[in-house]
Amino acid sequence: MEEKVDIVALGELLIDFTEAGHSQDGRKLFEQNPGGAPANLLTVASHFGYRTSFIGKVGNDMHGKFLKKTLQKEGINTDAIVEDPGYFTTLAFVEIGESGERNFSFARKPGADTQLKKEELDQTLISGCRIFHFGSLSLTDEPAESATIEAVKMAKAAGVLISYDPNYRPSLWKSKEYAVKKMKSVVELVDVMKVSDEESILLTGAKSYEQAAEEILAMGPKLVAITLGEHGVLMATKSRKEIIKAFQTHAVDTTGAGDSFWGGVLCSILSINKPVEKMEWEEIRKCAVLGNAVAGLCVQKRGGIPAIPTKEAVFEFMQRAYKSK
Repeated sequence: MEEKVDIVALGELLIDFTEAGHSQDGRKLFEQNPGGAPANLLTVASHFGYRTSFIGKVGNDMHGKFLKKTLQKEGINTDAIVEDPGYFTTLAFVEIGESGERNFSFARKPGADTQLKKEELDQTLISGCRIFHFGSLSLTDEPAESATIEAVKMAKAAGVLISYDPNYRPSLWKSKEYAVKKMKSVVELVDVMKVSDEESILLTGAKSYEQAAEEILAMGPKLVAITLGEHGVLMATKSRKEIIKAFQTHAVDTTGAGDSFWGGVLCSILSINKPVEKMEWEEIRKCAVLGNAVAGLCVQKRGGIPAIPTKEAVFEFMQRAYKSK
């Protein structure tokens, strides 16, 4: 019997063309980086020695081939990635502001990632993994939306832990209201959920992050993490909430910070190996600390996948941080 796949992630796989200085005559240069939140997260898990597999769709083009090759190089299984000759691989152009914050411009009308169909899902893979992870970019368009919800239901029926990280990119949705409705529609199916500070308020309309966490928990998840950038993360369960401080670090590019944080959390959940609702608070805190460490290293380099640290680097970074206290 083959070992179980630890984490299966479904969603967007795209190229991030990230600003990379200027040419001699002053024009902006862009660098081809592999992108897509679920792939960033799987890279963390793969670096930590877990078995990972990606489900999604790329175009049968140079970018799609580059993405598959990149994932394979990171040790992520790509058998469930469909290459579709009918659509181009999705592209995102990313401008980086003064403090490392990003602005996106997408070429995705439609992009291959939105064209994944129900019948292309690998049911054995989905039902047989330990954690099934997805985001909200695969909910923006059909047929990927139906395929995503079908996959989540398959995993849930098999007793798999469901992980969700909604990502709000305004230009990819018809309207803000429509985005919020769709992003919230799946929360009841989810066990553990990560959301950014801004998105937590967007989804709930709450006045504080604590209140936002309570409202999200009331929708169904057993554990909610609200990332607060350089301030760390608010971890919340029905019984307790706490802000776990971030590591002091110099951010060059925040691409993949939230994904790498959540990758670290899911790795901890896998290693603790007990149902989330049975975890001690100390164990939940441990998950957050590991996540913070992975993110703290990730933001020190440019790009998503290329910036994700090794397991050894993460533990070294944590040791150094604790020694300097």
